[in-house]
Amino acid sequence: MLELPLGLTQRAGQLGQLGAAEDEQDDDEDDQEFRCSEAAHGCEHNWRRTETLGGSGGSPGVGRLSVLVSAINVSEGRSSAVIDALALAAAEDLLDVHTDAHHHRTVLTVVGEEAPRAVAAVAVDRIDLRHHSGVHPRLGSLDVVPFIPWGRTELEEAVAARDRFTRWLGTTMAVPAFSFGFGRPTLPEVRRQAFVALHPDAGPGRPHPTAGATAVGARLPLVAYNLWLAQFDPALARSLARSLRSPRVRALGLVVGGHVQVSCNLLEPSAIGPAEIYDSVVAVTPVARTELVGLVPEAVLAATDRTRWAELDLAEDRTVESRVGRRAAGL
Repeated sequence: MLELPLGLTQRAGQLGQLGAAEDEQDDDEDDQEFRCSEAAHGCEHNWRRTETLGGSGGSPGVGRLSVLVSAINVSEGRSSAVIDALALAAAEDLLDVHTDAHHHRTVLTVVGEEAPRAVAAVAVDRIDLRHHSGVHPRLGSLDVVPFIPWGRTELEEAVAARDRFTRWLGTTMAVPAFSFGFGRPTLPEVRRQAFVALHPDAGPGRPHPTAGATAVGARLPLVAYNLWLAQFDPALARSLARSLRSPRVRALGLVVGGHVQVSCNLLEPSAIGPAEIYDSVVAVTPVARTELVGLVPEAVLAATDRTRWAELDLAEDRTVESRVGRRAAGL
């Protein structure tokens, strides 16, 4: 259980031991590898290719839209009252809610810049890390807020939104905010070095007494994806995670609720998507089930054999484009 006394500033880096995620997982022995993989995403070539991945799909009018998407990770996965309050705060800008009680975590996919602030206010007010426990590591009650350019939105807009949110969170909510991605440290670096080698980009120089700290980033689309193994073998799950890791894939082997899971972030899902990860794992050991966390880019779904969607936990209405299209149509 995490305690956040005011004196934690002497070892505030302990927060880094509590942080890996939706969105952004890392591992002690692979920190350098992850650092390199995130740095590679800053190049112009990768941005142009991923812009197409998140761009004009088959949903009516989506290709003409310019939106900022944020997959907000909060450290609450058990209280339906708090989760409902978080979703209510996002209002019509909410695209998806994914909750896991074992991880004690919820990912809310939203659009725009107002919803992340509304969700943040509720998270800071309602989630107390002093009474928090769960499989998933975390930095704070409002753990990670990435801004993701989608459709015709430019990367620079996501970076600007990140910087505005960072300043707002630090000044208005008094929560230390650390920026990551594109001109800032990587998220693994933030998790390890927060309050040690890295000072907050905004807000107090010590963790908030109940809300900890928040990583606020700008990044390209990724897919968060879990595979539950049929046999209980934690060592095998960790071994598989190590074998999967690359500049395009982050992975952890975890024990979750009496089962074992290989939890992945697919950083370039147009190159390595759910099907490729599933096939790599099932070649070694049977997979009991799969789990898409949040939403997937429409281009990734289109590139996957439709007959495999069910086994891969994919569906036509579980893309960002389909949800944005429904929102634009007022559905």
